[in-house]
Amino acid sequence: MLKRRDIVKDQSLEQAALTTLKECLDKVPFLQIERIERSKLDYGVDLQVWARIQDRPRLLLAQVKNNGQPRVARLAAYELRDQLSNALDTYGIFIAPYISPDAGKICEEAGIGYLDLAGNCLISFETVYIRQTGAPNPNIQKRNLRSLYSPKAERVLRVLLSEPKRAWKLIELAQAAEISLGQVANVKKLLLDREWLSISADGISLINPAALLDEWAQAYNFRRNEVQEYYALADLPEIEAQLTETCQRLGLRYALTGFSSAARIAPMVRYQKASAYIKGDVSSLIRALEWKAVISGANVSLLIPYDDGVFYGAKDIDEIAITAPVQTYLDLQIYRGRGQEAAQVVRKEMEKKW
Repeated sequence: MLKRRDIVKDQSLEQAALTTLKECLDKVPFLQIERIERSKLDYGVDLQVWARIQDRPRLLLAQVKNNGQPRVARLAAYELRDQLSNALDTYGIFIAPYISPDAGKICEEAGIGYLDLAGNCLISFETVYIRQTGAPNPNIQKRNLRSLYSPKAERVLRVLLSEPKRAWKLIELAQAAEISLGQVANVKKLLLDREWLSISADGISLINPAALLDEWAQAYNFRRNEVQEYYALADLPEIEAQLTETCQRLGLRYALTGFSSAARIAPMVRYQKASAYIKGDVSSLIRALEWKAVISGANVSLLIPYDDGVFYGAKDIDEIAITAPVQTYLDLQIYRGRGQEAAQVVRKEMEKKW
């Protein structure tokens, strides 16, 4: 049963959809809107628009959802087409606050129009053709992105991307990611909405790692880490060796990342600064190494991680721990030019598992 606040929210969304749809259709000089009503149909339609195009009647059926991801768009297209099959001179439109590019493509291929609350749309029937893209959308599902790319959710993504062809039971994912079953279930739903997961008797498996990694890289916020900059009187190989030995002696958890990690995944990468995640008493590490804290000219970056998930999949290469390729890739994205070039080299190594 819907709670009162959910009913109010749904009504508010429908009203916003109605207003945006009317503004969009008003741009067509030869289309006259006779009336718009909330639908009385059994399912699949929320708004009905009676219009006239050059004296010919036309009925527009719109479904309104608060989620514009591909799985929702596909279902909406199916339901609208079912309604359209029973009526002549009728056209269907899917409306949501934000509609992802993949969802828009699904609608277009199904012969269904789409419209978001910023006015981005494709509406095409008879002599009417309205396409708008690129309008800034304050309704982009920030909560949805925050949910999928929150620290706990990211732990699940690291696990899935580490073995993209494996089928996982939810309890196995929860154990590997060290989070609750409920948190795994939430990530599962968000990935299913994007149509990036498949479900079988063996469990869930990732079917579009490239799309997931692309969106994660866009949403990833490196600045959640605390960054400490130092200058060390040694060359980079020696700095990294000293860091490794001292962390092991002091019992500190560490893993090289960024260029330091990329150079070990793909040796052709060149760099001028060492980077590493450190968990534990960093002050004792700095005292032991006698490094100097600096504002500029640093050749070492130590990162205090925003979440222990950054260490998932870390491995030793030549007895030095480095972050998993996915974490290395994400951390390299903040560096323009050479950093992104190095990230692509790391990504090619990841793609071998896809």
